[in-house]
Amino acid sequence: MNTEQMDQLSGTRLAPYIQLATYLIGYSREGGGNMFRHQLDTMSILIDYKYIEPVLLKASLVHDILEDIPDFNHNVLLSIDFESYAVYNLVQEVSRRHGETKPEFLTRIKESGSNNAKILKVADRISNMISLGFVNNLEFVERYINETEKYLLPIAAEVNNNMLTELTDLVSSRRKYLQDFRNLT
Repeated sequence: MNTEQMDQLSGTRLAPYIQLATYLIGYSREGGGNMFRHQLDTMSILIDYKYIEPVLLKASLVHDILEDIPDFNHNVLLSIDFESYAVYNLVQEVSRRHGETKPEFLTRIKESGSNNAKILKVADRISNMISLGFVNNLEFVERYINETEKYLLPIAAEVNNNMLTELTDLVSSRRKYLQDFRNLT
């Protein structure tokens, strides 16, 4: 990370968004782990790939809050700082809309999502794929792997080749996990 990037990151106020992410404490994930830690993991993945744009990082910390807390008062998010509206719009972009199926949602992001929405969705999926190593519902794991191959790998190929490599490796390792588990039974 160069000096300019470090300066930009050091000037980004993330604490209010981390505080907001604590609303997700106690919510579990079908893909393993808990929602609060997943938000932090997603942000860490972005930083690892040198994405330090403030709106993107802030959105990563609260990207599941609108979708997973149905009665969440979005005005709380909108009142945090001068970037809140941009953060809110990005979070909305990466959230499933009412009545939208998962394939429709992922296709929407793939075909018409902003670059930041695509980057955030890929980081989100990397975090989710890492968590799959702790999931015992084999049908869920297989469906998730197939979905990742069909929708997320093309998005990753568009936004970041290194993220594509990691996601491809995760798909491969999770397929091996499924195969090994099925061979045991």
